[in-house]
Amino acid sequence: MTEISVDSNKTSRRTFLTYAAGIPLAGAALAACGSSGPSSSAAGTSAATSAGGGGGGTSAAGGGGSGASYWTLTGKPQEDIRKATVERFNAANASTPITVTLFQNDAYKTKIKTALGAGQAPTILWGWGGGGLKSWVDAGQVEDLTSWFGENADVKDKIFPAAFGAATVSGKIYALPGETVTPIVLYYNKRSFEKIGAQPPQSWGDIMALVPKFNAAGIAPFSLGGQSRWTNMMWLEFLFDRIGGPEVFQAAFNGEKNAWSNPASIQALTEMQKLIKANGFIKGFSSITADSNADQAVFYTGKAAMMLHGAWTYGNMKSSGGDFVTGGHLGYMNFPGVDGGKGDPSDSVGNPGQYYSISSKASDAEKATAKKFFKTAILDATEQKAWIDSGNIPVVKGSDSLISGADADWLKFQYKIASEAKSFAQSWDQALSPTAAEVLLDNIAKLFQLTVSPEQFATNLNAVIGT
Repeated sequence: MTEISVDSNKTSRRTFLTYAAGIPLAGAALAACGSSGPSSSAAGTSAATSAGGGGGGTSAAGGGGSGASYWTLTGKPQEDIRKATVERFNAANASTPITVTLFQNDAYKTKIKTALGAGQAPTILWGWGGGGLKSWVDAGQVEDLTSWFGENADVKDKIFPAAFGAATVSGKIYALPGETVTPIVLYYNKRSFEKIGAQPPQSWGDIMALVPKFNAAGIAPFSLGGQSRWTNMMWLEFLFDRIGGPEVFQAAFNGEKNAWSNPASIQALTEMQKLIKANGFIKGFSSITADSNADQAVFYTGKAAMMLHGAWTYGNMKSSGGDFVTGGHLGYMNFPGVDGGKGDPSDSVGNPGQYYSISSKASDAEKATAKKFFKTAILDATEQKAWIDSGNIPVVKGSDSLISGADADWLKFQYKIASEAKSFAQSWDQALSPTAAEVLLDNIAKLFQLTVSPEQFATNLNAVIGT
């Protein structure tokens, strides 16, 4: 099987979110492979390319009504790992096979929406959790799995507890967390800190104290690809959590009136603008893009001392940054706490996992097959090893025992964050509806350009709560 590589300098967060995993540690980007339409296979045998089909109320190929259908995404290496898991299940359950249909990202989003509306969804729906899952729940399209998890505690107990946040709507679980977890990380350049004789920040106060010291030394405190907007959002995600705890954003997600006007929200927005006004970011940050990895280059070339970014950037910094990574000059840590804040400094934000739901319209036999697939195949030992080998951390307790190689310290660091986080918040623009997310990103850009106040930001976001 041929793998298609994409130039790592073109890797973007969109690519990352599309395929829901980080770039391999060798630095090659995830491949955007596959046809514009779907392809299907069952029990390890290839089938003709089709338009999908098979789902709630229909029988899976060769299953006589007792198999199940499963739609997910193309893209290497994730596609191969997903298909291999299905093939192992089908080999052990020949009379109730899973038929998997693969789509490119945009085609999948369109197809799944159409299929749900027509009552022709697959038995198993792959998704990102959060806002997308909530829309399925609100429409009565997916099965409530809360009681099933209660009856299968072994399945729930092996998964990182924080991964269930994006699988839960109104206190009920509607999806199985799976695949991999990727946190947002505070990176620092050890050489920059050596130049000013300082230690990595252990609090928000430390961050503010470091700003004038780095500026005086001609080093920007932080790199930021501000033109991309979502890069700015990561700062707010952490500040909201560290100051007020995860319940502050959760209130907005839940649709509570005026949730963005919470005093903790206003404090977080105010602190953010204090950092901006203190010249905490590289000059011209609002014209720097993250999709081109320009923000990473600012950081690993020593022009900036720190960078808040996704763990998926490690591979590119290793391959493009000379000896920056291999020479031991890269440091990394979780975002520090805020003095007097209610949030737990062990909390994280980013991508807490990917999610599997079951169509509420599927037959009882199809649902039974899907649940057996969840219990016996998803995240089995073979799949866990495959995710580790691809440079990612599966959402499974104890999976760190499978880590080895040159990047073991980095992978174990990610595992430690994911396993210890009491809350692992999903990226806001993935958690909210597309309409609310666009208003959010637009106002974040304005907040960072100092053209809206914290109070104006809150008012603008309150206006789209529940949309």
